[in-house]
Amino acid sequence: MKNFKKTLAGISALTLTLSMTACGGDSSSNGGSDTPAEETTTATTTTAATVELNTATLAEEDAATLEEVADKELRDVELENKTIKWLAHYDINPSTAKGDSEAVNISLFKSKYGGEIQWYSTTWNTRYSDLSTYVLGGEGIDFFPCDTAALPKGVVSGMFQPVDDYIDLNSPLWQDVSEAMEIYNFNGKHYELVNSVTAENIVIYNKQTISEQGLDDPWELYQAGEWNWDSFEKMLEQFVDPDADQVGLDGYWNEKALLLSAGVPSVEAVDGHLVTNLNDPTIEKAMNWMYGLYNKGLVMDMSLYDWSEQPQFMGEGKELFYIIGAWAVQSNPDTWNTKIPVENLGLAPVPSPEGSDPYQAATLDGWVICKGAANPEGVALFSECTRLANTSDDAIAIADKKAKEDFQWSDELIAINKEINELARKYPVVDLATGVSTDVASLTTDGGSQIGLRAAFHGVEWATNREEIADVVDMLVQEVDDQLTALS
Repeated sequence: MKNFKKTLAGISALTLTLSMTACGGDSSSNGGSDTPAEETTTATTTTAATVELNTATLAEEDAATLEEVADKELRDVELENKTIKWLAHYDINPSTAKGDSEAVNISLFKSKYGGEIQWYSTTWNTRYSDLSTYVLGGEGIDFFPCDTAALPKGVVSGMFQPVDDYIDLNSPLWQDVSEAMEIYNFNGKHYELVNSVTAENIVIYNKQTISEQGLDDPWELYQAGEWNWDSFEKMLEQFVDPDADQVGLDGYWNEKALLLSAGVPSVEAVDGHLVTNLNDPTIEKAMNWMYGLYNKGLVMDMSLYDWSEQPQFMGEGKELFYIIGAWAVQSNPDTWNTKIPVENLGLAPVPSPEGSDPYQAATLDGWVICKGAANPEGVALFSECTRLANTSDDAIAIADKKAKEDFQWSDELIAINKEINELARKYPVVDLATGVSTDVASLTTDGGSQIGLRAAFHGVEWATNREEIADVVDMLVQEVDDQLTALS
């Protein structure tokens, strides 16, 4: 691994695709084009974004260097079948139309194993029905993007298989994502090849607003160990003023982000089995706290704005906090909906309860191996190429350069974002409700405004809400767990 980092120092024209979200609604990851198979829908139905970091042609000497690195650091095996079949709403290969050069992981896969990736096009809305058709038809599709709807229901429906037979989880390549790999452990078998872990959401704020209001800077509070639910709430109380048109907390994603910051999802896998946590006191604490924020008027009333976010209030100094993925400010600043000048952009992790670990809702960028895959060994080798590329200091440096040039981020912002993502890697929380079934999701994370984990910010008290849904959710989750057990 160290040799890889040193050897890549001379490479100047490599491409890295920086994935903003993955197993929480993904897009092109690690070097692919996110050109949609159906251009009229994909841009609005996915929640991910990608950044092309370089479009230069890979020099011959750089390709030779990669080949040397691959020989030293990757498994020395002969890949009999050189092609792996990829089904997704985007092509993982570089886009020739946009002039993209190959990403590091693809170059490694080609140079070491002679591998190539064949794209099977689908759309976001039809991806699972198309997958079922291909799997049942024996097409031999090898791998598929892991989004929040994939697992575990893709296991129950016979779409995906465990990855354990194809990779060595004890290898150094997988050490920094080993905890994340356990999130999709069912009956002792792992089902996602995790490429990387990032924070699903961050807290965005306007430094100028913070200063003018005489408030403490959230990032400085975090560094001092004082950024938590209490300080978050106190700042909202100090800022919100309806008479001055000052609103507190905005964002479609704030409910789930704040709930998971306590460390307990509504559904998770424990020792390989699905469990529900709706009666857990930690969830009760989180929901009651959010209900309190609502009752104090600290959450922006979206009904006043046709149920729409108002991120532009951030730039106007009229809104204190906006919870969303970092991707919202990972583009040219002129395109930011927040309208915050880049020099005033503030980022902080989603706060957790005082005295708690800094849990973060996590995005697991990764893939699943399809049932009936023609070349699962090839997918495993490609995933190892990807892990190797993701641990390269030089690849990270390319991403940093992109952030400076295209996002106009300072070194400080880049460092802050990395630290927030590191929290997500160390303290990841993923709610499996969406992946269990549509019914479970509709009662918990993905339901209407008056039910489940979204109810508190709409004036519904948790005890009443829980009484209505807990038994049904328990039954539905147990049914799926029984099905998983029967497959083991």
